[in-house]
Amino acid sequence: MLTSIRGLRTALLFAGIVPLAAPAFANTANEKTETERNDGFVAMGAGNLEVVPGLSASAPTAEGSAGHMADESGLEFSANVALVSEYRFRGVDLSGGEIAIQGGFDVAHDSGFYVGTWASSLDEQTVGYGSTELDLYGGWGGAIAEGVSADIGLIGYLYPDAGPGDFDYVEVYGSLTGELGPASVTGGIAYAPDQDSLGGSDNLYLYTDVAVGIPDTPVTLNGHLGYTDGFLTFTTDSEALDWSIGADFVTGPVTFSLAYVGVEGDALIDPGGTFTDDAVVASVSASF
Repeated sequence: MLTSIRGLRTALLFAGIVPLAAPAFANTANEKTETERNDGFVAMGAGNLEVVPGLSASAPTAEGSAGHMADESGLEFSANVALVSEYRFRGVDLSGGEIAIQGGFDVAHDSGFYVGTWASSLDEQTVGYGSTELDLYGGWGGAIAEGVSADIGLIGYLYPDAGPGDFDYVEVYGSLTGELGPASVTGGIAYAPDQDSLGGSDNLYLYTDVAVGIPDTPVTLNGHLGYTDGFLTFTTDSEALDWSIGADFVTGPVTFSLAYVGVEGDALIDPGGTFTDDAVVASVSASF
């Protein structure tokens, strides 16, 4: 069993198995459907399956919160909690195939600016980042034209009880969403510049999400496709596609989700598919 993703890479390099130009590995983070944190899908990320705010699954963003409380200052406060069958970030399993508990809190101003935090339990034995992921983010989201909205911001992925070494990293993100009737299409980007925790390299993530609400029902069908180029992959060429297809059923503040999730991985980097095997992910979440 792997004890550390970065430790695995170090061992392979010393063994001469992987060329020095090879990528490092699993990312850490939210289908947070990116704005993907819960990649997209709540079951998959910090809020969604890619879990980046705009990111995953993706990520929790101000506009992604269904429930909220507003005060006279123009501020809105919202919270979310989720139970997922496993935590998938950009297709990668970060909970060892086990159930994960997730939740967050957001504060948004009616100007469109927001800040928030989101956390998930991790499988510390396989992932090697400790038992908890804590995301801190802030940005701006709102309409820029009729039927078109934008979201831009900065997110930090923190691992407060990780062992010795550099694990925390920062990403900037942005997305555009267009709506037509019951359908919406989102295209987004997330970029992590050179950081010690990324092996002194960077990471680029591009994704698109499609959601179609079935008229006169509480059901929405979802599709996600993402592309990673950089450190956060399990492939020898540092490039990987991830994908998911699923459905959400909403009743009041509660959402039930089911999705089939996959990501590219090479046997040399992830023997046995510990992090990259396809999986069916189920979740139940609530926003307040």
